[in-house]
Amino acid sequence: MKQQLLHTPEGVRDIYNGECEKKLYLEGKLHGILESYGYHPIQTPSFEFFDIFGKEVGTTKSKDLYKFFDREGNTLVLRPDITPSIARFVANYYKEETMPLRFSYKGNTFINTSSLQGRLKECTQLGAELIGDNTVDADAEILSMMAECLLRAGLKEFQISVGHVGILQGMMEAAGFDGEEEETLYSLIRNNNFFGVESFIESKHLDADLKKLFSMLGRIYQSADDFQNAKKIAEKYKKVSHAMGRLEQLQSLILLYGIDKYISFELGVTSSYQYYSGIIFQGYTYGSGEPIVKGGRYDRLLDHFGKDAPAIGFVIVIDQLMAALARQKVNIPLEHKTQLVVYDAAHREDAVVYARKQRAAGCYVELVCQSGGKTAADYESYAARIQAARIQFFISKAE
Repeated sequence: MKQQLLHTPEGVRDIYNGECEKKLYLEGKLHGILESYGYHPIQTPSFEFFDIFGKEVGTTKSKDLYKFFDREGNTLVLRPDITPSIARFVANYYKEETMPLRFSYKGNTFINTSSLQGRLKECTQLGAELIGDNTVDADAEILSMMAECLLRAGLKEFQISVGHVGILQGMMEAAGFDGEEEETLYSLIRNNNFFGVESFIESKHLDADLKKLFSMLGRIYQSADDFQNAKKIAEKYKKVSHAMGRLEQLQSLILLYGIDKYISFELGVTSSYQYYSGIIFQGYTYGSGEPIVKGGRYDRLLDHFGKDAPAIGFVIVIDQLMAALARQKVNIPLEHKTQLVVYDAAHREDAVVYARKQRAAGCYVELVCQSGGKTAADYESYAARIQAARIQFFISKAE
């Protein structure tokens, strides 16, 4: 039983030594990017009322939530997603604000599912939300900030796939699919089974142009110019045409921000979150089978909490990003500045005074009282294990 207590539950893990330091260092660098764009840090609770993430909001399925009860019998959940919490927060404290709001955050999310196949159930997310701006300029700012974060992290090769939920929604509506048919098609697309999509569409009696559009869902376009053929075919489908027009407008701003080499367009980008209403995106790099960044526009989510305001945001999945950096052998530089000060009882005052002065000067000092017959070599070995910058002895005789 005692041995069992040493292990963590499935899907969570301890982070320690250099890895923890690197994680904190990386988070600090990324937060600096968000600050440089004018995003203000906020914190929301790790758990909320169940309805914040309920079916009506369009976030995570109930069976995948960690649920528990408070003393009054209210159902609470560990947050699986931070965006609905931000929406609640803004609707509560900024209900009358009409100017754009920019917020950044960092926190852990929790997904209770047995189908993750070794993936973490607790992940750290760092993100930003731009509330109250429905322009394509806001879309471009979010994408630029996201790309700059990945570059600052040390990645040199990554790709952010950008789509628009209106494309697939408009095509489904034009096809007249029912709920079951839509779910079948979404499942095929999420699994990148575009041969299955083609087979499914061929079995339906659809307009020839609509079939052509469905056949283009799996293609990757390096610029908005590349999907002009698809845009021309989509002209008679108003919702699809409008969504493609938005992506076309976005392209010119992406060029202005200088991030076009990192952006591609995919007409079939989807998300399991139902609250997205405009552009959606996912970013990938080598060494990570999961998105390292994701997000999109959610213009109707805040209305669920009583505030009519458009919004767009993104999250960086820190754990996935760190795994990718490690596999790509991208070093996260750490400056080891801690001094190890070893003293005996006779020199306690000298050691403490020295440590106080060093800390007042901005230095890091770890004090250790000599004990148990340990030698100078023992402490030097320990200093190497903790990567101390130097070791200082205050003892009567160093053995």
